[in-house]
Amino acid sequence: MVLPFSLLYGLVISIRNLLFELKILPSEQFPLKIISVGNLSAGGTGKTPHVEYLIRLLSPETTLCTLSRGYGRKTKGFIAASEKDDALSIGDEPMQYYKKFSNISVFVDENRRRGIKNILSNNPSIRALLLDDAFQHRYVKPGLSILLTDYHKLYYNDYLIPSGTLREPIRGAARADIVIITKTPKVLSPFVRRKIVNDLKLKPHQKVYFSYIKYGQIHALWKADFKFLPEKKYSHILLFAGIANPYPLQDQLRKHCNELTTMLFPDHHQYTLSDLEVIKRNFDDLYSRNKLLITTEKDAMRLITDELMEKAIQMPVHYLPIEVDFHGGDKSQFDEQIRTYVNKN
Repeated sequence: MVLPFSLLYGLVISIRNLLFELKILPSEQFPLKIISVGNLSAGGTGKTPHVEYLIRLLSPETTLCTLSRGYGRKTKGFIAASEKDDALSIGDEPMQYYKKFSNISVFVDENRRRGIKNILSNNPSIRALLLDDAFQHRYVKPGLSILLTDYHKLYYNDYLIPSGTLREPIRGAARADIVIITKTPKVLSPFVRRKIVNDLKLKPHQKVYFSYIKYGQIHALWKADFKFLPEKKYSHILLFAGIANPYPLQDQLRKHCNELTTMLFPDHHQYTLSDLEVIKRNFDDLYSRNKLLITTEKDAMRLITDELMEKAIQMPVHYLPIEVDFHGGDKSQFDEQIRTYVNKN
C-alpha cells in the first residue's frame, strides 16, 4: 500500500537532485575546508560518534567548528553555543559536542548557507568545518563528503520512505567521496568485506572504510565520582532511550546484567516531566537492589534542561558513551585522507 507513496517521493527527490545537477538550484562553495557527514537513511547510522572521531582527529591540528541544524531544538536561526544553552536551544547532538570538546566552536542554523556566512564573518580564524547531517543539504557544496551506512541495513538493501528508511534514491550515494560501513563486528571477515565492497559498486573516486563501535565506561550523570566496575554484573538494568537504532546498545548492556528492560522513545525525543515520572516509577518497581538506570549520552543531554533538572536530578541516571574506530589499515588511510584534504592549499 505504501509503495506508490515511495515512488512519488522518489520522483520528487530525483527532480530536486536534477535541478542541482543542472545548476538551476544553486550549490554554493565557501573558502573553508568543509567536511559533510551524513547518510541516505533517516538516522541510526552512527553519525554522532563519527563526527566526534573527526573532532578528535582534527582539533589538535586546526581551528575547527561544527555546524548542525539543531534537530529538535525550540529555537530558530543562527546560534553559537555557549554556557547558557541546552538541548532545547541548540539540539542534543550539538550540545553533546559542546559539552565534550572545549577546543572547538559549535554552531547551529537550519539554513546552512546563512550559518556558514555568519561563521566566516564572526570567526575568521576557523579553517575547517564539520557539516553535520548534511548529505541532502545540497545548497552547500562541501569539499569532502562522507556517507555513512549501517552494516546491518546497508543502503543498497533499503527502500525509499515510507517503504523503507531512505531519504533519497540509492544513486545519490555517487556524490560521496567516502563511504563508511558503520557498526560492523569487531572481527570482520575478509570475504564479507569484499562482498560489501563489490555490492556498493563504487565510482573510481570513492573510498570505502569499515568502522565499529567502542563502548566507554558507564558514567553517572550527576555524580562525577561514580566508578563503574566492568566485572560487576547487575541483576537488572533499565535502559531508556530515544535513538533510531538501540539494538547494539541493548546487546552491549546484556553483558552487564541478568535481565534488561528497555523503554524506547522516538528518535531525538524531548523528554517531559511525565516521561521522567514513568521512568522513575518503572525503575523503582524493579525488585532488586542491584540495579542500574541507564541511557545514551545523547539522551542524557536532553535531561540537562531547566524544565527537567529538578526532577531528573532525583533519578540515579547513568549513561554509556560510545566511540568509533576503524578496522586494520582503514584507520591510517582514513586519517591520512582527511588530513590531506584539510591541509591542502
